[in-house]
Parts: sequence; structure tokens; C-alpha cells
Amino acid sequence: MPANQLTLQTFYAAFARLDAETMGRCYADAAKFDDEVFSLRGRGEVAGMWAMLCGATQAKGRDVWRLEASDIQADAATGRAHWEAHYRFSATGRLVHNRIDGNFTFDAQGLILTHRDRFNFWAWSRQALGAPGLLLGWTPFLRAKVRAQAAANLRKFLAAQAP
Repeated sequence: MPANQLTLQTFYAAFARLDAETMGRCYADAAKFDDEVFSLRGRGEVAGMWAMLCGATQAKGRDVWRLEASDIQADAATGRAHWEAHYRFSATGRLVHNRIDGNFTFDAQGLILTHRDRFNFWAWSRQALGAPGLLLGWTPFLRAKVRAQAAANLRKFLAAQAP
């Protein structure tokens, strides 16, 4: 099995267990992560996001948490995976089933250098936010508001983790 595929399998197995520490170790120091909500630079931010999200799930939604990863493939430079997360959105308590496609690049040590997740933001916002997501989830306004709130939450989380 290619080393990069093993990295992705390790990552998703850790994610299924909500093991943010192991997930963070799968990233290179210069890692970049982007999805519909976050745009992060550096292993500290990326690992911090996973720690924040895993912690919120453990605290408020472990009872419904489930992750299914499939189509995990990687070669010497790139990788991809499909994953589906079933969870309780901590801000509203609403149940979400999110379908995500991830694309990756790796450094020479087999660590994730770039990670881009794509999902349907409107479908996510309808589930996570209810009526506001249904009515406004397709708009740049709501997307920007969610991104700003997520960034503020991550800054607060990282500041609380600092020595």
C-alpha cells in the first residue's frame, strides 16, 4: 500500500474515533486546508480546527456521531477520499448528514500538505441551521457569516490552548 494512502487511512480512522491528536500528526508543518467554511494555513491551525470540532462532537453529540470514509486513493503525490459525517451540529443541536469529497497533496515524508474538502453548503446549512439555512444557505451573505463565526470560534479555541 502506498505510504500516502496509509496516511489517509490513518487520518480517517482517527477521525471516526474523534482522535484529533492523531489526525493532526497526519499534516505537514506547512499544511493548507480549505473547505466551504474554513481556510487555514499551517499545521497548528489545521490541527486546531480538528481538535475543536472533535471536542465539540465529543461534548455534545457523540451519541449520534458516525463517519464513513470510502474511495480512499493515493499515489506518490496526490490523494482523494469520499467521506460522510453524521453528527449533531453543536451550535443548534440539529442533526446533519454531510457528504464530502476530499483532495490531497503530500510532502516527501508522506504527510498531508494540502487538503481541500468540498460539500454542498446549502444542503449542509439547511440541516445545521434549519429555516435560516433553507432560506439563505445559497447566498454569499450566510456563507460569509458562517465563515466569520467559524474563524472566530477557532481563534478563541486556539487562544485557550496556548500556554
